[in-house]
Amino acid sequence: MQKSKPSAFESNILKRLFKLSGPHAKLFWFTFLFTILFALLSTIRPYIIQYIIDNFIPKGDFKNIYLYSAIVFGMLILSTVFQLLSSYLGALLGQLIIKDLRAKVFSHLSKLRLKFFDNTPVGTLVTRCISDIETITEVFSEGFISIMGDLLQIIFILGLMFFASWKLTLVSLSVLPFLLVAAYWFKESVRVSFEEVRNKVSELNTFVQEHLIGMQIVQIFNKQDEELEKFKAINKDHRDANIRGVFYYSVFFPIVEIISSIAIGLVVWYGAKETINGQASAGVIVAFIMYISMIFRPIRQIADKFNTLQMGMVASKRIFALVDDETYIEPTGNIPFETLKSEVEFKNVGFAYIDEDYVLKDISFNLTKGKNMALVGATGAGKSSIINLLSRFYDYQKGQILIDGVELKQYQTDTLRKHIAVVLQDVFLFSGSIYDNITLYNKEITMEQVIATSKLLGAHEFISRLPNGYNQLVQERGLTLSMGQRQLISFVRAMVVNPTVLVLDEATSSIDQETEDIIQYAIAKMMEGRTSIVIAHRLSTIQKANEILVLDKGEIKERGTHESLLQIKDGFYTSLYETQFNKK
Repeated sequence: MQKSKPSAFESNILKRLFKLSGPHAKLFWFTFLFTILFALLSTIRPYIIQYIIDNFIPKGDFKNIYLYSAIVFGMLILSTVFQLLSSYLGALLGQLIIKDLRAKVFSHLSKLRLKFFDNTPVGTLVTRCISDIETITEVFSEGFISIMGDLLQIIFILGLMFFASWKLTLVSLSVLPFLLVAAYWFKESVRVSFEEVRNKVSELNTFVQEHLIGMQIVQIFNKQDEELEKFKAINKDHRDANIRGVFYYSVFFPIVEIISSIAIGLVVWYGAKETINGQASAGVIVAFIMYISMIFRPIRQIADKFNTLQMGMVASKRIFALVDDETYIEPTGNIPFETLKSEVEFKNVGFAYIDEDYVLKDISFNLTKGKNMALVGATGAGKSSIINLLSRFYDYQKGQILIDGVELKQYQTDTLRKHIAVVLQDVFLFSGSIYDNITLYNKEITMEQVIATSKLLGAHEFISRLPNGYNQLVQERGLTLSMGQRQLISFVRAMVVNPTVLVLDEATSSIDQETEDIIQYAIAKMMEGRTSIVIAHRLSTIQKANEILVLDKGEIKERGTHESLLQIKDGFYTSLYETQFNKK
């Protein structure tokens, strides 16, 4: 496992972090101002107390004692208010920044090609969008601004200490080397521990995400115990990483308290001699005891906050690396796609998902407007890959795809997809109402259009029987609905936008015969006069296609109508037909 080094504190990362606060600049500077005021007021209190002890108590000047005590009390209240404002505004600033950043990251992810998601675990992306970004908020609430406040407080305290007595100051700071060694050990140890925790969180997210989605498979094959053991191992590593961090905290803070107590003891010992010799006052001794308590607290906190800042920087580096990576950004052309005017043409198209492992080889065909084409072949023949290329989910490496004589890559991707409706075999429904799943929040689609399309496709009957009709909420992935019902909803979702090109990718393979009978007539009506591509294992659904392409291992082996293909003796299509219908 690679560990991020302190090089994470690169100036460009820090600059980009502060650039995120640009829209909230006033809030940032107010937070910084209150932090400075808190540091300043906190350090003045011991000096005033010293002044009271040395000047008013020996004289019994109760009037000034009361007055200055009231001033100290007022400064305490005021510094508390400043601390509250600094903490609150810092946390608010962090939340506003991560809100903007999380939206930016999600927007970036939504623009990435499917190949990126093919190669990246979902759990890792969840960690980037949630946990890593959450860490960045502490850069502003508990990190940089807070560290600056602590440093200013240390500088103010040291200035007052040297002003009061340089000898006592040197005595107090004699233990500082031990504290710095302990702080460095703590910082480095916790940094490694925190990074291990972040990595284990990512592994946990990935494992849980994957297994919750695939829980049905786990239960079908009765692998609960085996998967539980895998989870326990990852969970144990996560626990151990956290325990190491807890151990470092448990050791460091008592060490700081011991060093602080030694410093106070040295001040009392040396200060007593100075007082007896008339070279120091009682007020100075009391002030120094307070100064030591105050100066050791920010030094102790800086070591902790430095780790917080560093972890925020490491998380920032990961997030910026994700956002900056435009390798998988979906390309788009400059020509808006309005409608199909003449034809779609594939010319010697070659395509590979990985390197030179081509899944489509020299694919050529023409699909004329208003006609429908069927793609058949065994699993892995390349049928779905053709659809992926047409929708520009992937780009081909060889040949050309032309729409109305224009290269596909020259069209704007978003306008192209508005006119291509795809119905997949694996229907995905989002958590929400049926109506929202059909319209996908397209405000231009009315309830009347949804109902009319649902009636045409035979979905209205079962939807209207639900307790809340079209407002019925469905669970994630639509698991509360049957496979056939989900498929019908996906049909309505595709048809309601009145697409120019209709693609049915194994759209009826998971539907029972009764449900298929309900929608076959509606599909046929919707395909009339509409350019359509149908991918199907059931040859009964494509017998009326204008042209059928038979694919095998990425190549077109046969093409023609249902009747003409059956005339080919020992042909691929004939073999498929005989296998399905048991005809010899």
